[in-house]
Parts: sequence; structure tokens; C-alpha cells
Amino acid sequence: MSEEIFKAIVYTILDERIGPKPIIWDPVDLIEEIRMSVGIKSITMLLTDQGVMPKSLVIMPFPNFNLKGIIKYIERHDDNFRGGFELSTITLLFNEVDDLIFYKYMAYLESPFSECARKIIELGNPNVEMDEIYAQLNRLRNNLTEILNDLWNKEKTTIEQEAFPEDAEAAEKISGYNFKIVVCGDPTVGKTSTILKFTDNAFLRTYIPTIGVSISEKNLIVKKTYITLILWDMAGQSKFEVMRSHFYEGTEGVVLIFDLTKRKTFDSIPDWYNDLKRNVKKNIQHQNKLVGFILGNKEDLVDERKVKFEEAMKLADKFNLEYIETSALTGKNVEKSFLKLSEALLKSRT
Repeated sequence: MSEEIFKAIVYTILDERIGPKPIIWDPVDLIEEIRMSVGIKSITMLLTDQGVMPKSLVIMPFPNFNLKGIIKYIERHDDNFRGGFELSTITLLFNEVDDLIFYKYMAYLESPFSECARKIIELGNPNVEMDEIYAQLNRLRNNLTEILNDLWNKEKTTIEQEAFPEDAEAAEKISGYNFKIVVCGDPTVGKTSTILKFTDNAFLRTYIPTIGVSISEKNLIVKKTYITLILWDMAGQSKFEVMRSHFYEGTEGVVLIFDLTKRKTFDSIPDWYNDLKRNVKKNIQHQNKLVGFILGNKEDLVDERKVKFEEAMKLADKFNLEYIETSALTGKNVEKSFLKLSEALLKSRT
């Protein structure tokens, strides 16, 4: 992993007179447009969320610069500020193309960010202690780089030792692929249960509550090719709609899930499909179609069924997707559906 995985760091305070104010950044020649975009967007997100301070890290896109940022919100008690608290943010910027690395290892990054935030709170007034804050930010950046490099190297070693066959001739035929798959559907249709049934909680599962995204990962070999599926479980609640659109980027496969016992969730599938079509970039639609499946979940609840098989097949044909009925409870057709999707994605790459 490159030592330059972090492109920049910005520390922003909420100035009660002028609003978001970046006061420390590195590199020192970071352009003002990026600094202000980071400051305004990070603070504005907080202010528009009814003043609720996110406890966990947040990843935020900055598409104008092809960057994303990991943001840590800091709340420091100070009676001189309205409400008795001073608000600030630490933002570490990285290239959009590297975002899966950060989602994968998010749980490992919380502690270093929290420790840095604690040190900054102890320092007091940031306008007085800027050199000390800069030192803490630089230490954070170095610590995170070391952690990511260590995790990356351990994962690479594990793959080399366990994932590939011992037969050297067969190993030569294997090339690795990563596929980002988004899983969409209304709340309570069984998206998370379906993913967890397939992955067996494999590797690291991270939930980012502020944007309503869970990320899981599954390694497998398909047709003598080693592939990694990164499964994005997109929250169905309407409050996440604005943020959700940013996280479709880079999608290569889609899974649309509805509940066979709830007609309304089936009727919503066209809305989810159109949302994907609007937001997924053209570079993954090389065949002018989305690669994916519609899954009718809760197939085991036969007596409660509200959607006919023929109806769902007709809708899938309309969108040029395959239809499969599954049960996250029993596991029926869950693994089959993701394996078929893996084969289709692999075929699209080769």
C-alpha cells in the first residue's frame, strides 16, 4: 500500500461569527477551494442533522475533486461558546478509488481518531495551541498509515497462504478481481440477513450509521479465478436518500430485494432500479444494462405470500435482470444467487 494513501488533512472549527473555518491543513499548499469545501460540507452536515454529534467516523464524498474524507467530529466544553461547546472536525482526504480500503478497515481507525480528538480537547483553545494541534494531526496521519499498511500486508499474506491452490500450474491461471455490489430494497425486506447468510459474517463488517451503509466482504474462487465481493447494504430509509446517491459510485453489480409477503416492497423495486440507473456511472454500464438480480425474499412463508412468481419474472425481464426467490432464514438460493452474480460479473470483465 502506498505511503501517500492520505492526500491531505484539514482541521476545521465552527466560528460563531463567520461559520466553518479551516485553521490547519497539510500540505501547506492545499488549495483554498478544497479547504473551504471540506470545512463547509463537514460542519453543514452536522448542523443539518438536528445538532446530533456523530459518535463514529463518517466518510464524506467530495466529487468535485475526486476525493473522499474520513471525518471525526469533536465537541469541546467551553462556556464562551453558544450552547457551552466548541465544535470542530478532523478530515483526512484520500482518493475516491481507494474508498473500499477505508470502509473495509473502518473499525480499526476509530481508536486513533478518538485518541487524537481527546488530545486536542485537552489542549484547549485551538487558536492558541495551533502548533500542538498540528503535531497531533501529523501523529494521527502517521499512525493511520502504519495501521493500514500493517492490515493490508497481513491480508495479502493470508490470501497468498490460504486462498490460492498449492498447485503452481493452477495458481498461474488465477487473477484477482474485486467487485462492488450494492444491495437495495425497502426497510425490513431482509437485505442484511441475506448478506450475512451468504458471508457467514466473513471478514470485517462495518456499519456507518450517519449514512446508513453496511459493508461486508466475501472471498471466493469462481472458475479458477480468485474474486472478492464487497457488498454494500444500502439503508432503505428515505432520510438517507441524499447521501446514498454518492455511494453508488463504482458499483459493478446490483441486487434488488423485496419481501414476498409485503406487496408494497415489490412495488418499490422500479423506484430502486431507476435510482440506480440515475446514479451509477456509465463506465460500469458497458452493455447498456446493470448486471444483477432481483431477489424475492422470505420464500419460506408460503401462506403469507403476496407476490406471484410470474409477476416478479415479468418485472425482472423488463429490467433485463434475473429473478430468484430466496429465504434468508433457511438459506435457500442465497449462495446460488451470489455465485451466479459473481459469474456474470467475471464474464463482464474477461
